[in-house]
Amino acid sequence: MLISLHHIPTCGSTNSEILEFLQGNPCGTAVYTFCQTAGRGQYGNRWQSRPGENLAYSLAVEANLLRTSANLFNYHTATVVRDFIAKVTDCGAEIKWPNDIILKKKKICGILIEKHKAENLREYFIIGIGINILSDEFSELPKAGSLFTQTGLKPDLHMFTEEFHQYISENIFPQKGDEEILEKFNGHLFRKDEVSVFEIEKVRQNGIIRKADAEGFLWVELENGGLRKFYHKEMELLY
Repeated sequence: MLISLHHIPTCGSTNSEILEFLQGNPCGTAVYTFCQTAGRGQYGNRWQSRPGENLAYSLAVEANLLRTSANLFNYHTATVVRDFIAKVTDCGAEIKWPNDIILKKKKICGILIEKHKAENLREYFIIGIGINILSDEFSELPKAGSLFTQTGLKPDLHMFTEEFHQYISENIFPQKGDEEILEKFNGHLFRKDEVSVFEIEKVRQNGIIRKADAEGFLWVELENGGLRKFYHKEMELLY
């Protein structure tokens, strides 16, 4: 499917700006900037980015074109982005549940998917993706990194974006069944089957991530609580 791509020199949030482009592009459209001033992450978290160093990209696809649930589409999207990062870096990128991309133990990418009804009355999934590319200063975000800090790569931002957009456009619509989507997501799940430290209701304890399920829950085997499932923000993985 042909998905148009538009460059915005600067904006508050690409997830907001893209709504303006939907009226004449019913099949989908994408926008990007290297200067986003009010990026949003999951559950209201802010996505900070210095101008001219990183990519803020949003893609809109019609909801009725998808043949899978919202949770599995979220997993599929995270897997597609992970696959692209792994391809360009030749490194084993991972997915931190539910949809952050980890490269060499540092978060380099965050994904936010929102559902909107446009003025043309069509419903769209708005996929916002922020990728740290050239940033090298994360003193206030010790768990964050960039393509540059993790691999030494310094790609041209526009060329990187065009390659990324082409890859996303070719792969964003799931061709596999739900079980295969879930299996691939779990196959790249960060710290799966490893002892990790979690904070649950302000109490820290050890546990092991076992799997993510189709309903959007993460199953963790806890040292002091057996096998339990959690939704996002019900616990925090401290590593």
